[in-house]
Amino acid sequence: MSTRVLLHAFSTFALGGPQARFVQLANALGSGYEHIVVAMDNRFEAGDRLLPQVRWRPMKHQWAKGGMLANRGECRRLLRQLRPDLLLSYNWGAIEWAAANLPRLVPQVHVEDGFGPDEALGPLPRRVWTRRALLGLGRVPVVVASRRLETMARDAWWLAPDRVHYLANGVKVLDRESDLEVEHGDRPLCIGTLAGLRPEKNLARLIRAFAAVRARWPARLVLVGEGPQRAKLQALAESLGVANDVEFTGYLTNPGVRLAEFDLFALSSDTEQLPMALLEAMALGIPAVATRVGDIEAVLAGVSPANLCEPNDEAFEKALLSAIEQRPQWPDWAEKGRAVVQSRYGEQQMLQSWQDVFAGRLN
Repeated sequence: MSTRVLLHAFSTFALGGPQARFVQLANALGSGYEHIVVAMDNRFEAGDRLLPQVRWRPMKHQWAKGGMLANRGECRRLLRQLRPDLLLSYNWGAIEWAAANLPRLVPQVHVEDGFGPDEALGPLPRRVWTRRALLGLGRVPVVVASRRLETMARDAWWLAPDRVHYLANGVKVLDRESDLEVEHGDRPLCIGTLAGLRPEKNLARLIRAFAAVRARWPARLVLVGEGPQRAKLQALAESLGVANDVEFTGYLTNPGVRLAEFDLFALSSDTEQLPMALLEAMALGIPAVATRVGDIEAVLAGVSPANLCEPNDEAFEKALLSAIEQRPQWPDWAEKGRAVVQSRYGEQQMLQSWQDVFAGRLN
């Protein structure tokens, strides 16, 4: 059986949700694929998590600045040179690869996971029209990570229903104590999150809510991730008098080790779709508080619906304090959360679906 060559075009290959999913897929689906990874910012840190047997190579390149179409010609030249069996372009940051592949040079799948801060309150018309043109007219199969995106792809981007494929993210359901060997012991309450330190994650909201928690109980906050807002967020923690209780871990190759330390997972984002970090926390039996964005309500509705709130500071602080006051309910939330992940968002379901994508079996 010949090896399929897949070209993956990302805006960045620094660790985030789409990159973490790719690593998970590449590690699990074996050596039958060769992965060429393009990052438009030439950052490839997520590759540190790929297993030695994964056949992959980063393709560094000098990319032009100056808008979406600035690199169309160069991308098209590379497609002609490389001739991959499949091009996978990820999110708006790599949409120029869809432009480069029109007229069609190689089979393509476009993947949409969500939006940045500029589209937290709604889609930008220019981007809607661009997706209609490049994905719709090009009849490109589109994989979406949430039901909300599925609806948007059909209704706003005017994509044919048979070209839109909802593939839920999936995670392993581990035994928290035996598989990860976590010792909690007597210590302050640990609230934490896994997120890039970027505006759309609104970690300032989480830090402000944590200050209210810290005024009432011994507690610490762990922020696992790196990003451009780190200095600003550290200054906020200082100004609120909680800097000694807030840990910024920076980039971690294996963030799941720290996730297992959390007593409570907190997601304060302005925009999400189906965040893998939330699923990973629930799979470990960690109760969660989250903003009501994307598909999160569908995930938590049958687990702990009172822990959902609108994406504003007042509502989030209230939900976080309320969840802590209900600690006797945490074992029930943990059991229900693990059951939801196991039945609807397990790793095997995701792997089977993505195997069809990598094999080129989508319409």
